[in-house]
Amino acid sequence: MYEDVDVTGDTPQPAQMRREYRQEKGLSQEDLADDWQTQFGRWFADALAAGLPEPNAMIVATADERGRPSSRTVLLKGYDGRGFTFYTNYRSRKGTEALANPYASLLFPWFAMHRQVAVCGAVVPVDRAETDAYFASRPRGSQLGAWASPQSQVLPDRAALDVGFETVAERFPDGVPVPAPPHWGGLRVVPETVEFWQGRPSRLHDRLRYRRGAQGEWLIERLAP
Repeated sequence: MYEDVDVTGDTPQPAQMRREYRQEKGLSQEDLADDWQTQFGRWFADALAAGLPEPNAMIVATADERGRPSSRTVLLKGYDGRGFTFYTNYRSRKGTEALANPYASLLFPWFAMHRQVAVCGAVVPVDRAETDAYFASRPRGSQLGAWASPQSQVLPDRAALDVGFETVAERFPDGVPVPAPPHWGGLRVVPETVEFWQGRPSRLHDRLRYRRGAQGEWLIERLAP
């Protein structure tokens, strides 16, 4: 329950909503792994163990060539020393922005644990073999949907989407493998910074950031909350 909020009124005011984070055990540099991917793996395992819904959900922010930002929630599909990978229609808004202005930020909002992970880095397309392998692992409905949906484009109505799906299903009937569309594939965010945020009392949160140094090494820095 939020503190000091009148829940009897019709329109609770956002300015009244505050929750004190009572996490006494903070995050110190001694707690961190030497590299961001090991540390992310630890926190991701914690999020899974805590039963968070869709712990691989992340907010992806991109910007167009004029610097106008946009954001949306997508699902992380892989991470390793190369970066964080997700898949999309390259003609979608995020796809066109990420390819035209290849830089993005990611945010994992694990609110229930009073944790966040924020990533900033360059965007590179995933190679076709890796995209094809992942696409083959998707449920058949999702495979057909990738062909049927002109993602981010204006539709006249819902029926247009349903008709598109039916048309694709006829094109690839049961038993016929569905290939990945040529305009669909993976994007990888190659981190320049990865920040681990732990909520603490009195808004004195812990923020520890991995930053890639000039020689490619990872530096760990504490940021003011």
